[in-house]
Amino acid sequence: MAGFTVFDVETPNRMSNRISAIGITMIEDGVITDEFYSLVNPETYFDQFNTQLTGIGSETVRNAPTFPELWTKIEPLMSCGLLVAHNAVFDMNVLKKCLRDYDIKWKPYARYICTVQMGRRILPGMSHKLNVLCDYYGICLDHHKADSDSRACAEILLRYLEGGADIRQFIRTCSFNK
Repeated sequence: MAGFTVFDVETPNRMSNRISAIGITMIEDGVITDEFYSLVNPETYFDQFNTQLTGIGSETVRNAPTFPELWTKIEPLMSCGLLVAHNAVFDMNVLKKCLRDYDIKWKPYARYICTVQMGRRILPGMSHKLNVLCDYYGICLDHHKADSDSRACAEILLRYLEGGADIRQFIRTCSFNK
């Protein structure tokens, strides 16, 4: 089994072009091996909706690293495994916009898997919201907290793989070219 970098981002506003928190859960050989979490100072405004949803506001991130400061720490993690996220199009696009807006060069593309898309094929006929799947599998979740969400997504992926899911049919590519 390959290595996976499961991640989740929280955003400060509806623009979805900045990160206010990131959670990363590493999987190697079918086992969660490492976890990383950080608040991120998005250097922009917070919508009330996002603050209520995540519990993160401008005061919370006042002393947090900015995305470029944090990227030097997380880039090795983000580069070492197949990326995975729940509703991955959202998380991949936020990552892409952050890299673009801060003029950070990364690789031209990244391969990723979406556990929502996997779930729709593996468990048809049910909701694939993260909290619903966590209830279904008995996974602890503190929803809309990036560390808890990334851990829950990792555990869902492991359940799918233990059930015999073939990831090859779910791999997609996100371009990071401008």
